[in-house]
This record gives sequence, structure tokens and C-alpha cells, in this order.
Amino acid sequence: MKTTMKKYLLISSIACLSLLTANSSFADEGMWQPTQLPALKTELRQMGMKINPKKLSQLGEYPMNAIVSLGGCSASFVSPKGLVATNHHCAYGSIQFNSSPENNLLENGFLAKELSEELSAAPGSRIYVTEEVTDVTDTVNAQLDDSLKGRARYDKIQMIIKATIAECEKQAGYRCTMPSFHGGLEYNLIKQLEIQDVRLVHAPAAAIGKYGGDVDNWIWPRHTGDYAFYRAYVSKEGKPAEYSEDNIPYEPKHFLKVNPKGVAKGDFVMVAGYPGRTNRYRLATEVENTIDWFYPTRIREYNLWLDKINELSVDDKDVKIKYASLVAGLNNAEKNNRGMLDGFAISDVVERKNVLESDLQTWINSNPKRKDKYASTLETLNALVAEDQATQVRDFYYGFMAQRSALLGSAKTIYRLAKEKEKPDLQRQQGYQERDFDRIKQGQERLERRYTKSADQALWKLFIQRYAKIDPANHVTEFNAWFGINGNDLDESQLSYTLDKMYSKTSLDQLETRLALLDASVDDLEKSTDPFMQLAVALYDTNKQVEDAGKTLSGKLQETRPQYMQAIIDYKTELGEPIYADANSTLRVTVGNVKGYSAKDAVQYTPFTSLRGILQKDTGIEPFNSPQNQLDAINAKEYGPYFEKSLDSVPVNFLSTLDITGGNSGSATLDKNAEFVGLAFDGNYESINADWDFNEKIARSIHVDVRYMLWTMDRLYGADNLLKEMGVTSAF
Repeated sequence: MKTTMKKYLLISSIACLSLLTANSSFADEGMWQPTQLPALKTELRQMGMKINPKKLSQLGEYPMNAIVSLGGCSASFVSPKGLVATNHHCAYGSIQFNSSPENNLLENGFLAKELSEELSAAPGSRIYVTEEVTDVTDTVNAQLDDSLKGRARYDKIQMIIKATIAECEKQAGYRCTMPSFHGGLEYNLIKQLEIQDVRLVHAPAAAIGKYGGDVDNWIWPRHTGDYAFYRAYVSKEGKPAEYSEDNIPYEPKHFLKVNPKGVAKGDFVMVAGYPGRTNRYRLATEVENTIDWFYPTRIREYNLWLDKINELSVDDKDVKIKYASLVAGLNNAEKNNRGMLDGFAISDVVERKNVLESDLQTWINSNPKRKDKYASTLETLNALVAEDQATQVRDFYYGFMAQRSALLGSAKTIYRLAKEKEKPDLQRQQGYQERDFDRIKQGQERLERRYTKSADQALWKLFIQRYAKIDPANHVTEFNAWFGINGNDLDESQLSYTLDKMYSKTSLDQLETRLALLDASVDDLEKSTDPFMQLAVALYDTNKQVEDAGKTLSGKLQETRPQYMQAIIDYKTELGEPIYADANSTLRVTVGNVKGYSAKDAVQYTPFTSLRGILQKDTGIEPFNSPQNQLDAINAKEYGPYFEKSLDSVPVNFLSTLDITGGNSGSATLDKNAEFVGLAFDGNYESINADWDFNEKIARSIHVDVRYMLWTMDRLYGADNLLKEMGVTSAF
């Protein structure tokens, strides 16, 4: 196993140079690529890091080889037998998938005492181990020239990406991706071992793993045991393979050493994981639109969505279980968006963006060479952003909501797959190539545990009603004709009749039907009498036109956004300011210290919570309904070796100054020696808009303390088998 790197990324070199020459102290802000860390050795040593930063740039060595992705969350190996630690909310879909009204694992929790008792995770669950990262920027740029504009540029870049990935994936068992950095200024080819057999090993009851629920989400103080364990399995030959009883636990080259003593106030900590996406280099107009339209719209519609699901699940346990994961995601997104707006309300980020862009333009104009290169970049980019925003109402209400029936989504996927299969593999849309067939199939399988007819029909009716109320200029003729929408006039009786007819006559609610249709031809599907398939066929041309227009715009942005980012890099480098790439779901390391903060005048938060706080919060009513055995153990002060004298209790959660975002959930929190001391799972409310504007004075990450994880496993679940596997001695 090795890390391939043709050269350090240009951006990495600039970032390091800027930091090393700046007069200011090293900041907590920054999601650093592993290759950047060796050049920051002095600053990291001053913060308290003991491990050689060079080791963090070596993906095949400890600890980075132990850091994995779940494809949306982060995780880490913590034993030689492929045991993987992540967040409870990251494993929530698998817990829900294996739950039923008769055996509700969400409510009861789960522990496999033997390998044979472990449960297959939700279909499509994966564990990705990053093995190689190669800078392929030169490869991409060598095939592009200024004559490629709009759609032609987009198509060329996509063809380069697909061809490069295809070559990378010739070695069986690997999944390759080719993300861009700084909007297309640079490209990396990332090669990951794709472990396909993932099994659920242990998860506490939701009353622990989700304690405080949506009330406490993004809030400090916190008392949530947000942890769970998977296990990776491979064939007897040690190769990635689909689920089989003959498979054996994967043996990682390295796994994290657990430090059961945890950390203390002021200690150095770092997180290694896969942060999703940040937007810290966006234009002022993009931030303004996000504040004025995007987040308010999502908050409003998400609340209507949640209200409807809650209404439907009051007397229906099946709906409650099958839509539990969706509800958790919607609640998180809704609160996140509200927090964003609250953060923006007390921030001057738009004003600072405007000042930056004005200063940047002045700097560009002050030098003939820069003026020749960048003079119109800002103007062009602003125009393209305005073009993109012009379609946002249609894109949201038609693209995101009006077509959101699970069965219509299934029909559209099946029909699009048939259309794409008529082309050579490299000419197909990404997501519909041969490499994607298993994922498509697994998506159809997951639907079996995340769909009920009554809920899907009621929710789709709500979405269509919302779509009908927008400006008719953003309507789609074919969709309106199907449901009898004329302008803003919607015949409610016709809508109900059409929906009743569609849901009563479809067979797409049957798994065997959906799976069989994955092999159907375009002609077969166009002759289908299934109403959902008929609607998917009727909407295909219009949806394709919308998609093609988006690709044309993307091609224009792929030419202009990199120019803007290069100008920003040149400008900030001259000022001696640090530069790092926005998060893009690639492996990053963030560094900081265990530290509290002052939320507002006269309010000072300390960095640790303890078991004592659970007793203070507990009401016996969800979401503050701790299991009785937990309350008994806390009242009896059965702390074991997990007791922390300074707290006179067992630590539960702690704060740090680390810079993280969505996708970092489940990331291993490491101490100065890169030993496992917890899991990152959330941020404080004041830090939510850090995706756009990081404020190191109040931005904090929230972690599950390893001592609470071990105490819960040991005292409440008797998970001595897992403790032993992780090198920890059971105390109870």
C-alpha cells in the first residue's frame, strides 16, 4: 500500500508558505490536506502535537491508514479484526433497516456478542479505505484549451474524468473518484479500497445514541452517546466481496490505538475524516442569495414535510420506523439552516465579501499583467451566478419536490438506466455506468424498508400542491398536464383521483418488479402500462433539456471559477494569508485544542459535560428518556475506571476548536499521539454558518468522549468482547 503524489498540490504549497511567513499565530481554521501538514511541523508542535506530522501525509501508515469513509460519514478501524467506530447517526439507516415493530433496534439498541450475530448493514453500505491520491491537474489541463466553451468544455472534462476513473478501476475491488479543488483549478485522482460487506456490530439505544434528539441538536451542553460500530468483511482471499456467510473480518494494515484516559482541557486534538462541503470562497451575491432565498425556502418546506410525516406516523408504527432516518435528516437540515440564518444575522460576512471583491479588483487593475489575465473574471463570474439563480425556483419546486414520489424516482432511475445502456459505457452519464449497476440495484432494495404507500402518496400530494403555487413561469407543461394544473389553479379532486389511480395500479411498489425492470429495454418501458413509468417517460425529454442546460452553465463555470480562485490565491499569498481548499468530501485533517467558549455576555461554557448532566436533563419523556439501567448506574455512581476526578463523574461530551463540517460525522478524534479519544459528531449552534464564514472565537466541535463510549459499552451493554478486541480491559 502506498501513497502516490506526483507533486504537492500548488494550493498546498501556497497555503504552507503563507502560514510560515505570516506574522500571526497558527489559526484553528482550515481543513488541511494530509500533504500540507509536514510543512506546518513547527506550528503543530507549538499546539501540542507529538506525532511527526510527516506520518499524517503517508496514507499507508499509522494513523491515516485507519481512517475510512462510509460515503457520507467518516469512520475508523479500531481493531485488527476490521471493527469500525463511527457515529450512531451515521449507522442510523442500518439500525432502522434492521428494525421492525416486533424487534425495534432503534429503541432497544443492539450488540452482537459473536461474529455470527452481526447483522448485514443497509443495502449499499460501504467502507472506503483511501490508498492513493495522485495530482492529475496537468493531465486534465493538457486536454483542454480556450476554444472549449460551455457544454463542450463540460463534456470534455467529464470524458477525461470517466476515462481516468475507468483506468484506475481496472484493479478489482477499488472505487476511484476524481474531485476538483477550488472549482476546477486542480484535480486529484483518489483510489479507495471498496469494502462491500459491512455489518452492524453494536449500537446503543436511541435514548443514548440520540439523547436530546432534535432539541439538543447543535446545542451545548450536550449529553449524547453518538457512537456505533460496524465491521468490515472480505472474502477468504482477503479481497472485497459482496455479503457471504463465508466472508471473514477484514484485517487492516493499521488500526487506531484506543486511549481510555481521554483528554483534558487545553489538550491538543485533531480529527481525520471526510468533510462534505464548505463555501468559504463564494461571491457576495451567492451568500446574499443563500440568506435571502435558499435557506428560508428550505426551512419553510422542510417544516411542512416534517409536519406531514409526523401526522402520518402518529398511529402507524410502520411509517414511524421506515421514515425515521428521513425525519432525522430533515430535522438536522432544518435546524442547520435556521442556525445558518441566525449566524448570518450577527455576521458582516456579506460586507466583508464585497470589500474583498472590491479590493481584489483594485489589485488586479493595478498591474498590467494581472489586468490582462483577470480583468473581467469577477464580472463574468457574477453574471454566471445570476444565470444560475434565475432557475432556482423551478429547480427546487419542480426538480426537488414535485417529482419526489419514491416510486416516480424509482421509475425515472430505471428508464434513465435503460436509455444510458444504449450508449458505450464511457459516453453514459455518471451514475449510470456499469460501475454503478450495483448501487442502483441496492437503491431499489433500500426502498423496501423506507416506503409505505400511504405516506408516499400523502407526501407527494403535498409536494405537488406546493409546486402548483409557484409562478407558472417556472412550471413544466408535461407535469401540469398530467395532474390538471392550469396556471396556479389545481383541481384538488382531480389530483386525488389521479394519485389514487396511480398508486392502485402500480406494481413498482414490489421489489421483484423493480429489480426485473433494471434489465428492461427502452422499448419495453415505453410500452409499460404502469402509471409511474408512463409519467417518467413523459417527463424524460423535458428533464433532459433542463439537465443539458445545467451542464452548459457548469461548463462556463468550470472555465471562470478556477480563474477567480487563482486570482484569490495570488492575492492572499501576497498578503501572507493562509489558503486551503474548500471541503469536497476528500480526506482532511483539522487541528485544535480542547476548549470552551463564551456564547454571549456573561455566559461561559466549559469544555466537558458529565453523567451528572444526564440526570439533570432526564424527564423520562423522549428525547430525554434515558434507559433505566443507565439512570440506576449513574445514581449508584458506578463509574469504574472511566471516572474523571476533575469532573467528579464520567465525561460524556467535550468541545474543541476544530474546524469541521457535515461529512466529518463519525471522524476519529485523536490526541497528541494520534490515539483514539472520541468521535466528532456535531458543532455548536454558533458555528453552524462556519460552512461559509469561520469564527474561531465561538466555533466549536462537539465530540463523544471515549470514556463515555467505553463506560456505556462496559456497564450498560456488557460488551466485554468488543472492549477486549480494542485492547481495553472490562471493569464491570
